[in-house]
Parts: sequence; structure tokens; C-alpha cells
Amino acid sequence: MKRDLISEVMRAMGKKGGKAGGKKGGKARMAALTPEERKQLARKAVRTRWAKAKKGNHRLGKTRGE
Repeated sequence: MKRDLISEVMRAMGKKGGKAGGKKGGKARMAALTPEERKQLARKAVRTRWAKAKKGNHRLGKTRGE
């Protein structure tokens, strides 16, 4: 096979695949976790959120655009 033909085939395969095996969305990630793992992640998120609020780095009660 010619080198250019191989390159074209590889590019076509890459375009066709796209993100098929790539990053997963949040819903898919959460569906793969057990309820206990989801609970642990939620608790960690809350602790992080409140730690930011105590430092003053987070605008508690404000919405985007304000």
C-alpha cells in the first residue's frame, strides 16, 4: 500500500470513530457508581463547596450573571 493511502484510511477511521470511545458524560459516570460511591462524592462536593464559602472564594446565594 502507498503511504498516502494508509494516511487517508487512518484519518477516515479517526473521523468515523470521533468520540465514540472518549469521555463519558456525568449521567453515564453516575450510573456506573454504586449508591454508596455517589453518596461519598456528594459529601465531598458539599465539604469542598462550604470550605470555599468559608474562605470567601465562593459567592454563596448569588446566581450567574450577578
